[in-house]
This record gives sequence, C-alpha cells and structure tokens, in this order.
Amino acid sequence: MAVDGFELAYDRVGSGPAVVLLHGWPGDRTDYRELVPRLGGCQVLVPDLRGFGESDKHAADPRSQYDAVAQARSVAALIGELGLRRPVVAGYDIGSRIAQALARKRPELVKALVITPPVPGVGTRVFAAGPLREFWYQSFHRLPLAGELIDGKPEAVRAYLRHFWAHWSGPGFELAEADLDHLVSVYGPAGAFTASISWYRAGGGTAAAALSETAPAPGDRLAAPTTVLWPEHDPLFPRDWSDRLGEFFSDVRLRFVDGAGHFAPLEYPDVMAAEILAAL
Repeated sequence: MAVDGFELAYDRVGSGPAVVLLHGWPGDRTDYRELVPRLGGCQVLVPDLRGFGESDKHAADPRSQYDAVAQARSVAALIGELGLRRPVVAGYDIGSRIAQALARKRPELVKALVITPPVPGVGTRVFAAGPLREFWYQSFHRLPLAGELIDGKPEAVRAYLRHFWAHWSGPGFELAEADLDHLVSVYGPAGAFTASISWYRAGGGTAAAALSETAPAPGDRLAAPTTVLWPEHDPLFPRDWSDRLGEFFSDVRLRFVDGAGHFAPLEYPDVMAAEILAAL
C-alpha cells in the first residue's frame, strides 16, 4: 500500500500479539536484529521509515512528507494493511518521535508505547552550551552543504555515520564493521543520505521541537500507556531532562538503564524486550 506515494520496506516475523519497531537515524530496520529474536511468541513488524533503507525516497517537500505526522501516516497504513490488532509500538531516536505521533493521531491503533528519548519536556535547556555542542548536526542537516559534502560519496558517508555510532554509544559497545558496511550500502547511493536527513529539514530535530513545545492541558496528554527507557550514557539526552514526563503523558513509567548509550535495541535489547513483553 502506498501512502503519499511512499512504499515502505519491512520485515514481518512470527505470530501472536503484535509489536511494531521503529528505528532511528542513522540506522534502518536492521537496528532491531538483536531485539526481534527476544520477542518470541509475538508478531513483529519492523519497517524502514520513509527515506531510509529500502523504503521509497522522493525529492518531495520535506515539510509535508518526512515529518513525524507523515511518517506516522505510513506506519498507520502498514498496520492496517497487514491487519495488526493494536500493537505495542516501540521506538528510539526518531522512531520515538514517530511512535508518539502515531499514538496521538491514531490512538485506536496503539496498545502501548515503549520508547527512549527524545521525549517532550526538554524545553529551552536544549540551548545551553553543553547540548548545543551535541546537536550541531541537526542545524548542519538543514543546509544544502550537508548533501553536497556527503550525499552519494560512500567514504564520506562511512566516516560521518561512524562518528555518531561511536560517539553516541555507551562504554563497551562498538558497531561491527560488517554492520557499518550495511549502513553505507543503504546511505551511500546518490540521494539516500539526503533523503535520510529530510527528517531534520522537516523540522523533526530536538531543538526545533523544543521551540514549539508547550505542555498540553491534562485531558490532552498522550493517553497510551507509555514506558520511557532512559540510558545512562546518551550524550544527547541527560537524565535530568526526564523531570517533565508527567506534563505530556497521562500514563507514563520511567526506567533508567545503567551502562548504556543511545542505541537502545543494540545496547540493551534484553531490557527493551522485557518492557515490550510486559506492555503486551
């Protein structure tokens, strides 16, 4: 099924209660290769989001086709096409934002959320000196220069992606060269890197979201039962930014994950799987 002209590539395995897993940047659906085997007894759907992996990539207006609402439309259509009944939706990085958008726009489709940052509540703290040193890439991605320097140049893609996978991960985690090879194979072709950063050009970055962030009225808080997993060593999202979750979610539980960094499904798949199964 095409939505807005986009077809999503996906993996679907197993049978039983439904789970949908949404990946981050700079990754694709293979980010969940360690998590899926831990969800035995579940029907697991893992798509490549719009502009990523093997899904369609179009030179469309990013503001209307690559933001969280547009990405959520594709995920909702895929859930409907495959006949999944109220899945638990899990996501990290941009997958977290898209999972939240899906639960807001189509609450009847979502049983529960299991997400890691980003989550709302950051506010103006994102503009302090420390966070600005980390979020530089989001402003860079909005410049035409980003594509000119990196797009269609596999060695540049390799160096750029390696930086984030090394810098954002926790101690003891290192992305295998074979896995980096795979990411270069999907981010390296002409147009692929530019498609992936259309998320940021659509205003999907954390700093952009913080500018328009206002706590909703109690009755308008996100209603789906939500578990937020917050790792210890994610340089983008310090733990003290978890203090406002109750202003945005009506049913939320926070769990700190020690010793881990940003890449949730690869750094702490056991914890993530346990929380998904509990949500089911």
